[in-house]
Amino acid sequence: MILAIKIFGKISLKLIGVVSATAILIIGVYSYFNVTSQSDVLLAEVERHANQLSESVKNSTRYVMLLNQRDHIQEMINRIGKDPAIDNVRILNKEGEIIYSAHPEDIGKMLDKQAESCYACHAENKALEKLPIQQRTRIFKTHSESSRILGIINPIYNEKSCYQADCHAHSANAKVLGVLDITISLSEVDEQIHQNEIREILFAVISITAIGFIIGFFVKRWVDHPVRELVNATDQVAAGNLNYIIKNLSTDELGTLGKSFNHMIKKLDETSQQLYQSTKMASLGQLAAGVAHEINNPLTGVLTYSSFLLKRTKDNPQMQEDLNVIVRETMRSREIVKGLLDFARQSTPKKSSIDVNDIINRAVAVVNNQLKLNKVNLVKEFDPSLPKITADANQIQQVFLNLFVNGIDAIGQNGGILTVKTSQISLSPSGITQIKNAVCAKTHSLIDTEHKIGGMPSLRMKIKSNGNEGFVNIDPVYGNHRHYFGIAYDKNSSVNLACPVCDISFLDKNSKCPKCGGPIYKIQIPNQGFIEGCASFKDDWQKWDFVDRAGEKKFVEINVTDSGCGIPSENLNKIFEPFFTTKGQRGTGLGLSVIWGIIDNHNGSITIESTVGTGTTFSVRLPQQ
Repeated sequence: MILAIKIFGKISLKLIGVVSATAILIIGVYSYFNVTSQSDVLLAEVERHANQLSESVKNSTRYVMLLNQRDHIQEMINRIGKDPAIDNVRILNKEGEIIYSAHPEDIGKMLDKQAESCYACHAENKALEKLPIQQRTRIFKTHSESSRILGIINPIYNEKSCYQADCHAHSANAKVLGVLDITISLSEVDEQIHQNEIREILFAVISITAIGFIIGFFVKRWVDHPVRELVNATDQVAAGNLNYIIKNLSTDELGTLGKSFNHMIKKLDETSQQLYQSTKMASLGQLAAGVAHEINNPLTGVLTYSSFLLKRTKDNPQMQEDLNVIVRETMRSREIVKGLLDFARQSTPKKSSIDVNDIINRAVAVVNNQLKLNKVNLVKEFDPSLPKITADANQIQQVFLNLFVNGIDAIGQNGGILTVKTSQISLSPSGITQIKNAVCAKTHSLIDTEHKIGGMPSLRMKIKSNGNEGFVNIDPVYGNHRHYFGIAYDKNSSVNLACPVCDISFLDKNSKCPKCGGPIYKIQIPNQGFIEGCASFKDDWQKWDFVDRAGEKKFVEINVTDSGCGIPSENLNKIFEPFFTTKGQRGTGLGLSVIWGIIDNHNGSITIESTVGTGTTFSVRLPQQ
């Protein structure tokens, strides 16, 4: 029982069952109406033929009737009645007596006028003079085992030639003189109908079987196999195999589901690795704090005693020189330990007025030995008139330490050039201001951390155009237009942009784009007004009054350029993600993400330009105020 439920509970069998039942119903109804229609056509044709035959017999016997030659009439009826298709030919007078018949034994018999075959003409004992052909025919059986018989009656009307004939058999007042009744066997028609029914049944069975096999084949190929693969993948993941990948994905919805599943597993694996790495980093942080404490204690002792010996050996220049080296290196060791703690610790910025050039020099001092060991030539291009900025000195130093270490690693052991340049710049808000938060009217967030543009989370909106529906990711930098369209989008078509959660439209019906005259979108930025843009994306018009009113901003720009191996373009959007690294086991993937967080907390920005085989430039911009 359980096995049967498991087998017949499969979605593929359910689909096949539903489609087959639908096919049976449709083909059955079609076959029924087709057989019925064919039967009606055959009967109508026999009825028409019987009526024509009836008219022919009546016209053929008209002349001999006028002459009242009864023997000739009977002889003609006998000859007609010998036709195998004709069951009987009878002529009845208006009283219902059979006066002529192909079956002589019936002559002289009276018919019951209340019988079904007579009642149509003699309803309420009033004979009808005219009757439609449909009501003059009848189908009956002589007994239960016989074939069906079609009978048609044809009234014989009193004409002038009848009551003026020599026999004067009829008076001029009579309207109907009698009835010609012809009965035709329907055995051949019934056999044809039976053959049609058999053909329709065979057609239905073959069609339903073919449809079942075809549907079964494609359901198994397009539904059953992908679903089984998804179930298998789910079982694999449940068993802990996070490296399982669904292969041979199709281009339909199940293929999209498979791609989403692969993406989910990849993210799950990354999250698992991040959790593992975070645990290691937490343990490393605790270890670093303990080690730093333990190292600082002996370093303090060394520094104290070496300083004391310096005072006692003023008359010994050689020893003084050696002791100065000890003091200097001990101080450097303390700074290295302090730098290690600052690097591992994420803390709230303690801002003060700092000189960026001095901070860079302090960072250079920490990595000076690494520069020498890797034969890296450090080039400083400082702006001596660089103004001071308000920032956390330790965190900014950490930024440059990480950038220098990354530059040295990129250059490698064959040597190269690391250039640090500082300058003062003024920039318009357009092109540099990041949109960090955006919501719809119901406060649903539009920030998409999964799809990044320029390394930054984008703004995700639902887009509808020409009957197509999908998503568009808007560039998070105000004034930039590196948008990503998830559907084939025609800029000349009508468009609607809406919240991907509640479907509220972002189109402003009261405004038009000043450049192209098309619709505009209007998105709320909490505590910073609204940002507007061309919804048809025909041009690059955007407006953000909140930041535009602030005018140009002054920044201190620091460019760190190395002549290293460069970064592939496909990795540029990922390098600021936590735990993403191109160094393999040599890197943690945290350095650049820490840099991003520090600069973001200082309301600054960082961008990257890189060419594989040539080098990389990181541009850090920190506001002066």
